[in-house]
Amino acid sequence: MSKKTTHSDSRRDFLKKGLLAAAGFYIVPRHVLGGTGYIAPSDRLVIASIGAGGKGETDVNFLAGSGKADIAYLCDVDDRRAANTRNKFSKAKYYKDYRELLDKEHKHFDAVSISTPDNQHAVIGMACMQLGKHVYIQKPLAHDIYETRMLTQGAARYKVVTQMGNQGASGDGVRQLVDWYRAGVLGDITEVLCFTDRPVWPQGIQWPAQKAAVPAELTWDLWLGTAPYRDYVDNLVPFNWRGWWDYGTGALGDMGCHIVAPAFQVLELGYPTEAECSVGSVYVGEFKRGYFPDSCLPSSHITLKFKGAAGKPDIKLHWMDGGIQPERPAELGPNEVFGDGGNGTLFIGTKGKMMCGTYGRDPKLLPTSLTAQTTVPQTIARVPGADISGHYNAWVDACIAGYGSPQEKALSSNFKVAGPLTETVLMGNLAIRSYDVRKPKADGGFDYPGRHIKLLWDGDNMKVTNFDDANQFVKRTYRQGWSLGI
Repeated sequence: MSKKTTHSDSRRDFLKKGLLAAAGFYIVPRHVLGGTGYIAPSDRLVIASIGAGGKGETDVNFLAGSGKADIAYLCDVDDRRAANTRNKFSKAKYYKDYRELLDKEHKHFDAVSISTPDNQHAVIGMACMQLGKHVYIQKPLAHDIYETRMLTQGAARYKVVTQMGNQGASGDGVRQLVDWYRAGVLGDITEVLCFTDRPVWPQGIQWPAQKAAVPAELTWDLWLGTAPYRDYVDNLVPFNWRGWWDYGTGALGDMGCHIVAPAFQVLELGYPTEAECSVGSVYVGEFKRGYFPDSCLPSSHITLKFKGAAGKPDIKLHWMDGGIQPERPAELGPNEVFGDGGNGTLFIGTKGKMMCGTYGRDPKLLPTSLTAQTTVPQTIARVPGADISGHYNAWVDACIAGYGSPQEKALSSNFKVAGPLTETVLMGNLAIRSYDVRKPKADGGFDYPGRHIKLLWDGDNMKVTNFDDANQFVKRTYRQGWSLGI
């Protein structure tokens, strides 16, 4: 476990000493204690899951499947969503409020898996890290840039093992892309194009005018969390919250950490320096654009610029969502699939091109005939395990080994990696929201000053330097009673 002494360490020491005492102070081989495949208490991770339904259900199943983790506590604000997980892990104690869970049970578990709407990631993650708990947080790491930076710094401050839930970061596909690039097959990469067919939920719409009755199984105030209070409406929970800025981060927040991640791993990108965007229009009536600032927009094309490292050229990274795709590369055959069809990443270098699908899967050189013909040295270790399970297993192993261990340092998406990636994704959203800033004009109309400019970004200080209205989206204001606790 981590170098910092915790109650969990003491519990493990007690278990070890108890076993030794029972054996008359003789060292007893592990196979004698528990038979073949036995894992000692000191080599197991006790986990609490906050967000037990939906993706949270998937997460705990994978974590339990590691064979080294016990799911001891479950927490969810919606009993309907948690039902399957509660039935499967029937011995796990259940809570509705994560604050009560942490207050009453923090001495009895080691790590936390967090899978909630985006607006709750940071407050829960920070509270857990401050208690010395290792954390696995679903993507995106947080809802805004400031929160993301604080989580990144908190992981180092509290010396806990961290991982973001973008499982493709541990896949073989992205590692093959890295190997091709390091071998010089592409030359210098100057442009990366990322695209998705999401959203698959409503965006660019008006908040429903008709409130609805809150389901008996849902604690609505806890579901809202840090977000401003609103009356409950239909078709928001459990999925469509992604299209509303108060809770989600749109198509980019949902898929960007999967589709942009290969570029970060291949090119070791830092903070972007510039951002600009165009967005799909929303129409109400004939040729009249609706203005719905609460809702993410239905489609966008964002361009981010990064400084090249060590004398290499600057890099442009494009993000396209809502079904917008880049022009098909000339090297791709007319019947060959671009990316995986709906999603993908294309790398353009001075000597060649390569592409992959979602999660970095199915990497190919272009033309695709080069893929099988090109052999390069392996420069980056593969993560043991199946395509997805390896990402979870690696975090479990790193938590058991402790902060600063080789296992922790090798994690594909610990917060040192996931933080800058998430900030880049959220920088794209900052450009989208700045694009739609509306200001009244003297003649009674409105001006949209953010549409006409390129945002200049000071990453170290988390500030747009040429359009101050954009900075309101860097750090949001929480509802009264909620705090990041730093």
